[in-house]
Amino acid sequence: MNAKSTILSLLLTLWTLLAFSQDIKGPIQVHPNGRFLTTPEGAPFFWMADTAWELFHRLDIAEATYYLDKRKEQGFNVVQAVVLAELDGLNTPNAYGELPFSNLEKWEYNEAYFQHVDLILDLAEKSGIHIALLPTWGDKLFKHNWGVGPEIFDLETAYTYGKWIGARYQDRKNLVWVLGGDRNPRKESEDIEVWNQMAKGILESQNPENPILMTFHPQPADLGGSSNWFHQEEWLSFNMHQTGHCPDTGNFEKIAHDYTLSPTKPTIDGEPMYEEHPKCFDAKNQGYSEAADIRMIMYWNVFAGAAGQTYGCHAVWQMYDLDRAPVNAPLKPWNKSLDLEMANQVKHLKNLMLSRTYFSRIPDQSLIATNPERPMQHLAATRSTTGDFAMVYFPEGNPAQLNISSFPGKTVKSTWYDPRTGVSFAAENYTDEKFVDVSPPSQGRGNDWVLILDAMD
Repeated sequence: MNAKSTILSLLLTLWTLLAFSQDIKGPIQVHPNGRFLTTPEGAPFFWMADTAWELFHRLDIAEATYYLDKRKEQGFNVVQAVVLAELDGLNTPNAYGELPFSNLEKWEYNEAYFQHVDLILDLAEKSGIHIALLPTWGDKLFKHNWGVGPEIFDLETAYTYGKWIGARYQDRKNLVWVLGGDRNPRKESEDIEVWNQMAKGILESQNPENPILMTFHPQPADLGGSSNWFHQEEWLSFNMHQTGHCPDTGNFEKIAHDYTLSPTKPTIDGEPMYEEHPKCFDAKNQGYSEAADIRMIMYWNVFAGAAGQTYGCHAVWQMYDLDRAPVNAPLKPWNKSLDLEMANQVKHLKNLMLSRTYFSRIPDQSLIATNPERPMQHLAATRSTTGDFAMVYFPEGNPAQLNISSFPGKTVKSTWYDPRTGVSFAAENYTDEKFVDVSPPSQGRGNDWVLILDAMD
């Protein structure tokens, strides 16, 4: 397909999309308490994202429509995707044969490529999905020991590109800006200032009536993620982590780290271990991740104070298909991987967190009187500051003693919630008790449960 016919096809699709009403009223905002995200109307917004880094680069419009419709059906409300893509995004064309630049040396943009991005943004908005938009993958700043680049960003080009792409999307209602792209700033380099310059360019081109959110997607780091370098920057609206692709034995501590920082900002794990990813990149000896691994990471993070959670599938982030070179041994094509177990369970986490008082929720490990010593059995607790509810996550269903003395009333109702199905059923009521012994309905790997405690009086 040549450039002219591509543009005509994309314009026709755009005209068709604009004939329909759109569901998103405006960009996501940070709640005044600095812990959570809200809709423009002030309602709770629980970040439930999917990782689709190669969405703009590898899918055509029909495939993108199929993908977004499926994710909307499964309860996702955010999709993370990259404009200048990771997998040789400057030299390998998109599904219509288009590259981002018609002349890279002169920084001449290819309008046909960006109109394809525009249309996918339209599709997402029509579906009620926000796009966490990475202007570029980090290998375009430095290749490190993976990535092909080329390295095109410095202080000047980062600012210029930020201003150009910021202006193009200044009126979009469904964008969250994400800088970084799987790269931590190098010591004794200009990397931090390069990202600051890109943020500056984006912000200078924004419509003041359309306020934006911006964050930074890092590699795994010892404690904080984006907070290690940018927490004090005004452009950083909320913190983002990458907790990596090994089984979680305490990565929720990264969320806890950010929770204590000043100024207060929301924090989210933007890249946990993907479903069906080789554990620690070692499929031969450790196998592939399963839904039980992913649920544990998600519930631990959210109960530690995160404002939401990102999910990822190993085949989907790269939009792998049989005619493409695989990255780290995906098990099946992307379209066959959309219905994996955890992809259909993320809505239960979102629904649970939205089922109770939202903006008053805090982490509180004092609810747990005895916590198992084994890391994978770690119990996590969260509650409302108003005393109306608490929740405790049991990753392997092990019995424990809880301290419910913080409830102001006499009677506490308990309910078991199944993270696999979203089904709940009544358990015991506790009256005039401070310490209670609790045993979940089942035990063992994959038998995780949430105990919901509600104050009755």
